[in-house]
Amino acid sequence: MSHSLLSLVETPEIIKTLSWEELHRLAAETRQKIIETMAVNGGHLASNLGTVELTLALHKVFCSPQDRLIWDVSHQTYTHKLLTGRQNRFHQIRQFKGLCGFSHPKESPHDHFQAGHAGTALSLALGMAKNRDLTKRKEFIIPIIGDATLTCGLALEALNNISPDLKNFIIILNDNAMSISKNVGAITRILGRLLSSPFASKIYQELDGFVSKIPNVGPLLSEKGHKITDSLKNRADATAYFDHYGLSYIGPVDGHNIERMVETLEIAKHSPCPTIIHMQTRKGEGMAEAIKNPISYHGAKPFSKDTGKFLPVPSPLPTFPKVFGNHLLQMAATDPSLVAITPAMSAGSCLDAMMEKFPERCLDVGIAESHAITFAGGIAYGGKMKVVVSIYATFLQRAFDNLFHDVCLQELPVVFAIDRAGISGPDGSTHHGIYDISFLNAMPNMVITQPRNGQLLKELLESSFSWKRPTAIRYPNLVTESSNQPLTIREMGKAELLLEGKELLIIALGHMNQTALEVCRLLKEESGIHASLLDPIFLKPLDSDLICRLLLNHQKIVTIEEHSVQSGMGAIVNHFLLSQGFSNLQVLNLGIPETFLEHGSHHQLLSEIGLTPEKICKKIYSFFSFQFSKSICLKE
Repeated sequence: MSHSLLSLVETPEIIKTLSWEELHRLAAETRQKIIETMAVNGGHLASNLGTVELTLALHKVFCSPQDRLIWDVSHQTYTHKLLTGRQNRFHQIRQFKGLCGFSHPKESPHDHFQAGHAGTALSLALGMAKNRDLTKRKEFIIPIIGDATLTCGLALEALNNISPDLKNFIIILNDNAMSISKNVGAITRILGRLLSSPFASKIYQELDGFVSKIPNVGPLLSEKGHKITDSLKNRADATAYFDHYGLSYIGPVDGHNIERMVETLEIAKHSPCPTIIHMQTRKGEGMAEAIKNPISYHGAKPFSKDTGKFLPVPSPLPTFPKVFGNHLLQMAATDPSLVAITPAMSAGSCLDAMMEKFPERCLDVGIAESHAITFAGGIAYGGKMKVVVSIYATFLQRAFDNLFHDVCLQELPVVFAIDRAGISGPDGSTHHGIYDISFLNAMPNMVITQPRNGQLLKELLESSFSWKRPTAIRYPNLVTESSNQPLTIREMGKAELLLEGKELLIIALGHMNQTALEVCRLLKEESGIHASLLDPIFLKPLDSDLICRLLLNHQKIVTIEEHSVQSGMGAIVNHFLLSQGFSNLQVLNLGIPETFLEHGSHHQLLSEIGLTPEKICKKIYSFFSFQFSKSICLKE
């Protein structure tokens, strides 16, 4: 399909000149462009298909970037990017050195904040509105939030802070009844009532029935009156609910009806108080497969643009999250005291099977990371129950105080299964899990461990509750080896020596042991260097006895990790060496440099920062002085 009309939209100002017919055509072309691109790149498909018309309506009514569109999470901004001068680069979205999959101010003045976490838009928008008012400007501030956002504590705190006198402030509530998994909780039920109020439906039916019976003009009046009666629907519930926050409520409005949305937005522009417009959209709109399965097509893998079916996965190996989900289900089947908690990530964390089989013990609390951890602390505090919190590393950052105050300070044996630990790939800087070790290590009684493969992950899960301490088991979203071999119960703080050499000691964390093994092979083949390779398994506590024994025969140390080198394993090892009096060693710490790493494939980003086997070898040769038994050639 050619995108003839879309190609003419170089700036959003052009949208204001288009007829209704042209806008509908533009919506179809935009949706097809997104499908064609995501079929190749993968990405946030369903949510973007659901916001095509909504985005067009916003740009039809408002003047971006003067009027500020603040997208919550911002993974639903693909249409926005296409309409704001980024069409020529759209084929590179989420690709290395290409467009970011979220809003990004460095890309365009139409983007405000680099937002990748839920619940931020309202607070940001209120801050922008305060800046505007203090500097005596009058532009509109329009935060676009999802229904799942309202389960986020930060969003509720912002709602509570909205002044009823605030002008030119319009909240768009994009209600698609979904976060990533299905929404949960009381606020979701409230929104459901807003859309299906029996009271409002009864009023509508009685009014429509009465009007339609008026001779001659009844049918016409009934048809014309639908706009009025649609507004009456849900008003009893909705107005009262949002009134408590000082908001004028409009809705619900069909989020795929451009004309109706434009009409509503124009009315809201003249409101003397802050307004919330309740837009009802459907995830996956325009693509049958995405509508049928919005969870799988939220963060879609590459698929056939003709059939919508996902392309076959080449690797038969499971991922770390898959190993985790399968084994936790097995543990739950034999242990009725096991409880799992996830903040809206049941699908991504591979907990769907456990949630289906043990719904009373596998609990999704919605986008509420802080609550998830304190909730887990409450369950663990009662004793008798074993609690696992499955959470992405990037989202654990949001609950630092709860981790400190409600779990570690209380000395509660909650196990944190920290998914997406390391480079997140195409999701980029907001989602890389490369800072968690730094704040986990600050907790006095925290155990920190990372398995190098799926088998070890299962063993650590089985062993973790015997340690009776808060425990973090971190792992990436990468394929791994796993087996059905008998499991070994792991003693807390015990490392494993995988290779024993003499010239060099390499300490590699988790899955980076695979990289380290290749480094050892290259060192041996290229230069005759026989390196020792230590998998610490535990960062806290370290295996001090084994490390000290190895240091008696090694003066050259290399640490390798997929974490910020400033505060990760390298920093922990350095502190240990100094505290033990090993001050005469040569130490090379390799990891992620002090930068906000952008998006790209896992391999591309590792290569960019010099963490491939070949580049690690080059750094080792450059940093240390060796008496080589073979001549080597350092290639760029």
